[in-house]
Amino acid sequence: MILAQLRAGRMLTRGLVVAVGVGAAGGLLTACGGKPDIDITTYAVQSDPADVLFNEGLANMKAGRFSEASRKFEAVDKEHPYSEYARKAILMNAWVTYRSGKYIDAVNSAQRYLNLYPSTDDAAYAQYIVGLSYYRQIPDVTRDQTASTQTIQAMTDLVNNYPKSQYVEDAQAKIRFARDQLAGKDMQVGRYYQERKEYLAAINRYRDVVENYSNTRQVEEALARLVECYYALGLTNEAQDAAAVLGHNFPDSKWYKDSYNLLQSKGLKPRNNPGSWLQKAGALITGGSSS
Repeated sequence: MILAQLRAGRMLTRGLVVAVGVGAAGGLLTACGGKPDIDITTYAVQSDPADVLFNEGLANMKAGRFSEASRKFEAVDKEHPYSEYARKAILMNAWVTYRSGKYIDAVNSAQRYLNLYPSTDDAAYAQYIVGLSYYRQIPDVTRDQTASTQTIQAMTDLVNNYPKSQYVEDAQAKIRFARDQLAGKDMQVGRYYQERKEYLAAINRYRDVVENYSNTRQVEEALARLVECYYALGLTNEAQDAAAVLGHNFPDSKWYKDSYNLLQSKGLKPRNNPGSWLQKAGALITGGSSS
């Protein structure tokens, strides 16, 4: 069927070219004869049918020719707008541009699909492509983490808007990774301040990790760094409190052992300070440590 349509399309194109050539030649001959007011008719070559363009896009995609596949899918969308093939082509274009590493284009295509068809069965997949495109742009923690924030937002939208989707489990894993990246960035900045003995600035960063990223792997070190910073400032009650929260949540941790030994060097031990922000955060850590 598709091959027959392709052959028919080629025959139509050849026929149009011949018609144009004959018409043009006839016009020239008539003009040479001295007769004015002769119009030369220009024939526009018709576009290929939507199904032909779409299947050509699929063939290119399967062959790994993603750029050509993208051009075919874009042609479907442009030449046959709002058709069923155009709807499918927008989504397929989002996928091939994502596979090509053109993440901005992938986000744009997937977002366009969501704007036009938010209630279709494929909408969850379009949202997933948005999240994946941001996820693939997450750099190491030494660099700007805007992509991590975008990943969290996109994947959270997927979880909230399409809770029964098959992509929810992976979306949640991507959210945890991106949150860990944001916490890691805070830790990197906090360590920088701590090395410069700017302890209050460091404490603010570590506190952000403890309060806002309690279920990441960064929180353990953040508590230990709080012990060190409070201890360095002579705030022994706060240092003991941080160590108590650390020991309660991570009793076998190397970080807790180091914090305990630091306090012991001054004859101190971990001790709870009821009502402190650390005690409240400690309850959050305990509640989120299994998630």
